[in-house]
Amino acid sequence: MEAEHRGAFGQDSFGRGAEKAARFFGTPQYIFGQTIVVIIWIALNAIAVAFRWDPYPFILLNLAFSTQAAYAAPLILLAQTRQADRDKAQEATAELRHDEQIASAARHVAAVKTETHKLTQLLESNTELTEQTKRLAEHVDTLTDQIHRQVVRA
Repeated sequence: MEAEHRGAFGQDSFGRGAEKAARFFGTPQYIFGQTIVVIIWIALNAIAVAFRWDPYPFILLNLAFSTQAAYAAPLILLAQTRQADRDKAQEATAELRHDEQIASAARHVAAVKTETHKLTQLLESNTELTEQTKRLAEHVDTLTDQIHRQVVRA
């Protein structure tokens, strides 16, 4: 199903890269790493007076975060869209599989009903034959008694 499925950007490297980036943005390692970078950035600007390339209020740092957010948000949305498309495809496949199982069960139930009907008919035929056999045996007994009485009289 994955080979047939095409996300917002298909299966190209950009789409796969966007998903990897979006997954990375949500990790503790990313947040920890970003926090370390901010601490180092502010410390260097506060301590190294001679190298103050971004003095307080750290406009260059804010610009870097804004640029990062401008790219991160669409990448995250792209990754969510691709995941939603995969989820829909998997749901459709699961629903189809479920429908096939229900149809198979219905065919099985119909076959069992047919066989049960046949067995019921055979049982009724057997019961009728048994009753006929009993009546015939009673008739044979009656005839045997009559013959026995005729033989005993003669």
